[in-house]
Amino acid sequence: MDTFERIRELLAEQLDVDEDKITMESDILEDFEADSLDVVDMVMTLEDEFGVEVPDEQIENFRTVGDVVRFVEENS
Repeated sequence: MDTFERIRELLAEQLDVDEDKITMESDILEDFEADSLDVVDMVMTLEDEFGVEVPDEQIENFRTVGDVVRFVEENS
């Protein structure tokens, strides 16, 4: 399973969104109505799932699903 597919599964479960609606271009905050707590939960899940450490200053750069996928691929 590639990184995008796994992140899509995690986001679908966490944000209660249909997997088919999640694309690389999806805006996490606007398209899925995620709040800051959802984003923190997402980051903690990513850290556990992929063994990466996400610096606090990086979190604000996570706008789209693609941003998250690129970060994980570059840092895992």
